[in-house]
Amino acid sequence: MNRIRDCFERLGDRAAFIGYVCAGDPNIETSEAVCAELIEQGVDILELGVPFSDPLADGLTNQLAAQRALESGVTGSQVLELASRIRKRFPDTPLVFYTYYNLIYSQGEESYIQASKESGIDALLTLDMPPEEGEMFLTLCKKHNMENIFIIAPTTPESRVEKICKVSSGFIYYVSREGVTGERAQLSDRIESQVQMIKKFTSLPVVVGFGISTEDHVRKVASVADGVVVGSALVNCIANGTSKKSIVENIGQKVSSLIQGIV
Repeated sequence: MNRIRDCFERLGDRAAFIGYVCAGDPNIETSEAVCAELIEQGVDILELGVPFSDPLADGLTNQLAAQRALESGVTGSQVLELASRIRKRFPDTPLVFYTYYNLIYSQGEESYIQASKESGIDALLTLDMPPEEGEMFLTLCKKHNMENIFIIAPTTPESRVEKICKVSSGFIYYVSREGVTGERAQLSDRIESQVQMIKKFTSLPVVVGFGISTEDHVRKVASVADGVVVGSALVNCIANGTSKKSIVENIGQKVSSLIQGIV
């Protein structure tokens, strides 16, 4: 079974809506309810951030989400258990771990990959691993049928885009702007041209993330890309919530509104 491929094939010409939240934010119980609400409201692919103490690719919103999860006592084992419960409830929804290499290395590459696969994870997006240094990791992922998603930035030269595309699987993640994650008022005017450039080197879907925070943003990106990733706009619903009920209700309303930019 390849849930990511099946998802994009099922959607056809419609862009996928990919939602990001940090696993365990603000605690495991609420996090599970949040994930279920996102999927029930129409998220096509769920991206789960694995809490890490030094998330260099993330802006303040997602840094604080990881901090809340860690301060609540969330462990790596609990994140895997959370993924397993989500997988049982939603057997067809693709699940992606958004993670950092320190977390993988400290557990052992094969052990981490195998445990993630057994918990129902379909792909690993390892933010700080350049593909040039991931030969063994890529080999182990293929062994365990784990997809590898790499990021392409606006500053990535075409020669390196081609190399990244050759070792990627699942989909390509294009970062719409330089810098870290976070909500922004305006989108880059280079998204369409950059997506078209990437597609010269791959038949994989190309999704766009970082800074997408409104229904209009979603609509614009969905018109030129195969998928739209929204993170901070959803995570802020968790940060601003006062109870499990209010968090779930607010994030459900938010994602339902954003998805209107696609459907």
